[in-house]
Amino acid sequence: MRIYIKDKPLRIKRPEKVGNQTEFDHVIEDDDLLINERMFQGRLLIRNSNYSTIKSILFILHNKKLKSLDSITVEAKNYEEIVDYIKSKFKILKAGGGVVTSEKGVLMIHRLGLWDLPKGKIEKGESSVEGAKREVQEECNVRVKVKEKICTTWHTYTKGDKSILKKTSWYLMDSIDDSNMKPQLEEDIDEVRWMNEKELNVAMYNTYKSINHVYDKFKKLKKPQSV
Repeated sequence: MRIYIKDKPLRIKRPEKVGNQTEFDHVIEDDDLLINERMFQGRLLIRNSNYSTIKSILFILHNKKLKSLDSITVEAKNYEEIVDYIKSKFKILKAGGGVVTSEKGVLMIHRLGLWDLPKGKIEKGESSVEGAKREVQEECNVRVKVKEKICTTWHTYTKGDKSILKKTSWYLMDSIDDSNMKPQLEEDIDEVRWMNEKELNVAMYNTYKSINHVYDKFKKLKKPQSV
């Protein structure tokens, strides 16, 4: 499981999935070691984690500015229990979004100063596919056809006094009709644009890390026709 907390990726992995430790800048053998923010630098691996460790990690990620941290990977022998524990700390909302392609490139939206992919909350009674398609069409005013799933992302945010964990299902989509394309202004979207590969690579420096992850998964799945 990969969760983005304040745009920092927290990966929970089974021991056999951790891989080569040389991929990390710092490795901490937990064993009830007191975790503190000074340890949160570069690409960090924390081994032999427990519930206390996870609680400390979540607190630090939510409350501290961690400019030197790239990512945290937590080795969890009791993987399912740790994932369930993390989920229990949040209200979970489901969302859907799309990577829309055509001969013009990939469809991006500009919202609140950042480039993004169209997405939104799944309504009651909708499937993730239905919700993703509706949100893309509403935010960009284009007609699309859903093809296949790309990946799922998780990210956290705070709304009032509630901690939210949003699960977003991402789908590859084809553009059917973009003749009336325009941004949904009431959702703070000020631009909708088709981007080629060069433009996308630049946009990825001004977006969320979760969107970079979706884009990387998309590139492995299928390259845009015109880039």
